[in-house]
Amino acid sequence: MSDPKIEGVGVPVPVSGTVGSIATTTSPEDKVEALRRVHVFADLPEDQLQWFAENVRDDRYAAGDILFRKGDPPDWMAIFIEGEMHAYRNDSAPDGQLYIARAGDPASEVTGMLPFSRMTQFNATGRTAIPSRIMRFPVALFPELLQRMPVLAKRLVGIMSDRVRETTRVDQQQDKLMALGKLSAGLAHELNNPAAGATRAANDLIATLAELRAADLRLCQHNLTTEQEASIRAFETNALEHTATALQLNSLEQSDREEIVAAWLEEHGIDDGWKISGNLVEAGIDTTDLERISSEIEPVAFADVLARVNAQLAAAKLASEIKTSTARISELVSAIKEYSYMDQAAVQEVDIHKGLESTLIILKYKLKKKSIQLTREYDETLPRIKAYGSELNLVWTNLIVNAVEAMPEGGTLKVRTRKEPTDIMVEIRDNGSGIPENLQSRIFEPFFTTKAVGEGMGLGLDTVARIVRKHRGNIRFDSKPGDTCFQVRLPLGQ
Repeated sequence: MSDPKIEGVGVPVPVSGTVGSIATTTSPEDKVEALRRVHVFADLPEDQLQWFAENVRDDRYAAGDILFRKGDPPDWMAIFIEGEMHAYRNDSAPDGQLYIARAGDPASEVTGMLPFSRMTQFNATGRTAIPSRIMRFPVALFPELLQRMPVLAKRLVGIMSDRVRETTRVDQQQDKLMALGKLSAGLAHELNNPAAGATRAANDLIATLAELRAADLRLCQHNLTTEQEASIRAFETNALEHTATALQLNSLEQSDREEIVAAWLEEHGIDDGWKISGNLVEAGIDTTDLERISSEIEPVAFADVLARVNAQLAAAKLASEIKTSTARISELVSAIKEYSYMDQAAVQEVDIHKGLESTLIILKYKLKKKSIQLTREYDETLPRIKAYGSELNLVWTNLIVNAVEAMPEGGTLKVRTRKEPTDIMVEIRDNGSGIPENLQSRIFEPFFTTKAVGEGMGLGLDTVARIVRKHRGNIRFDSKPGDTCFQVRLPLGQ
């Protein structure tokens, strides 16, 4: 359906939603009176307001009417006299609210295309939230407006600057939230695994300690000589020390030795010897050791000796599992703290390698999930630089996540640093699918994304570029199928 033009002005009537706009026949005097209620127009000369009023369209809208759609050309400036508009990134899923324009709000009552704006199309769809009265001024008359109303033009530029700053702040916050969303699921998984392992080992340890106490009590009921007690202590000590320092056997060797030990235990009347043979083999105990200790202890006490040493070995193993699990949790918490620069000032003396490593630790689950091989080439001469540490980590996160997502079947991720005469260079390289040549010129545009709806909002690389520029650095890339490389350069003297 073609858009009818307003006679004498050339502004298209917006595509309507439920009811559509209703053009009014308001007199220029009434329009001037209405404009006086708008902050930026309130104190302007009468003749200027009169000219402006003669060149606007004064329309009424019902609640839910569409004022513009995402992708439409921005060929008018809107002045909200009454009512309110909500803009959404995706009209088919109106839950990602981007912007609100409201009559009576100096920050938003003038919206749409503003003088000197470089906007080429609307990046959202706008609907009226309540019945609204909106005046629309055509972009085609902006040159004349600048000449006739210089004070208004200055104020409109101020509004546009404030809006750009606010939009940038919102976009950065949105991208930080998106990055947090990308990390949170994996972090929950990474933290849950060691936490669950520690909990399971702790429960098993409680049961094992009960078995150890029972075996110890039984062993105390035997009339052991001082020499026998010394032999048992030496046997247990050697087993525990061997367990702590021994190299891991491969599965075949472990299985073969367990069968030999289990058969020996069965021959010597030890019930369910197969249950303890695994721990005994891991402790370096073989049939020679068993022959020696059995020759020194009465047969009636031998089973209790083995039960106690097995419980001690199991307890030591479970304690080691708890230590490993809690160390992994501590590593992740430390990485999160390092990543976010928690409890530190915004600007820090930043160690680039620490930032990269904390990011890689947090994203480790993504690399493991796709069997991606990670290689590092760090220049150890890299000095610290003054920077916004948490924001640089957001740069590394976005670049690494994009690289991982470009390798759905796995591949190689290479992280390299280098000191240059005036810069620090960080390189993220992958051997994934690459960026199509026809899209390479657009990847740093706000809201541009090649991902399906709901999978990305196109803020990642735009945010990366803004953060790098904020640090007076630059970012470049080169991409072809099988080799994509992003290079970030940050000046040494900030």
